[in-house]
Order: sequence, then C-alpha cells, then structure tokens
Amino acid sequence: MNDDLQKRIQAALANPQNLGELAGADAVGTVGNADCGEMLRLWVKFKEQNGKRVIDRATFQSFGCETAIAVASLATELIRGKTAEEALALKTEELAGELGPLPPMKIHCAQLVEGALRSALEPAAAAKPAPAPIAPTGAPTLLDSFSQPKQGVKLTFLDDPNN
Repeated sequence: MNDDLQKRIQAALANPQNLGELAGADAVGTVGNADCGEMLRLWVKFKEQNGKRVIDRATFQSFGCETAIAVASLATELIRGKTAEEALALKTEELAGELGPLPPMKIHCAQLVEGALRSALEPAAAAKPAPAPIAPTGAPTLLDSFSQPKQGVKLTFLDDPNN
C-alpha cells in the first residue's frame, strides 16, 4: 500500500465518524468474511425530507482492518441525505470516498461496507424493524451479537476475492 493512501487511512482513523450502535435505527445490516475474520454491522435511521425518505444517520461497528474501518466511517457520511435507492446505487469504489482507489488487496474492505449497506437497505431488509437496542450493562459483546444474530438481521458471508 502506498504512503499517500496509508496517510489518508490514518487521517480517517484519527477521527472516525459514526462509530457505535444507533438507538432507534430503522434498518440494520451485518456482513462477515469467514476467511479473513472481518465483520461489520451498519445501522441506518431515515427521515422525511421534501417528500422523500432519506438517510438521516448511519453508524457502524467493525471487526476489521484499518482500511475497513476508514471506509465505513467515510461511507456513513457519504450516504447521509440519500434515499435507500441512491445509496444502493453507489459503486464499491465510491464508498471509499476521499481515500481514493484502493489497491487490489484492500478492495474487500469496501466490499464489506457495501455488503452491510445492501444487507440493511435492500427492500426485504428495510421493511423489517431493527432489533431492540442492547442494554448497556451486562450486554453481549459485538462478537456475541455477530455469533447469534437477532431476528430481523441478515448475516451475509462474502466470498474471499483472493480465491
């Protein structure tokens, strides 16, 4: 990975945006890649704006490398104000935002974010209510949440692009 990209990733990680669960989310998407162990969960909250249902806020939690966290942080900002259809129309490389083109070995990081976005926003998933928020004390870990998905959360395993 070149130094310029590494600097952009470090800048995104220095001030990650929209990290953590989103209480009252309208949709939740979860994806994982069993081969590399990365997992990402994305929460989305909508609002009405000019007669359209647009994304008001999106947050994420990730078990992943720095690039996946940076892409998720940037993507949650990028989709704000878009309809579900507009967000779903974004290409994988667009989700990386200001990081710019990712090297082949890191494209799966943007695909992970895209998979979580699709899991949350595709029509069947968006029609389901989000799971109830987890209580702050005695709450299961994020790993527990991934291991035992709640009803209404679709877990999608991505193919390893290196195979």
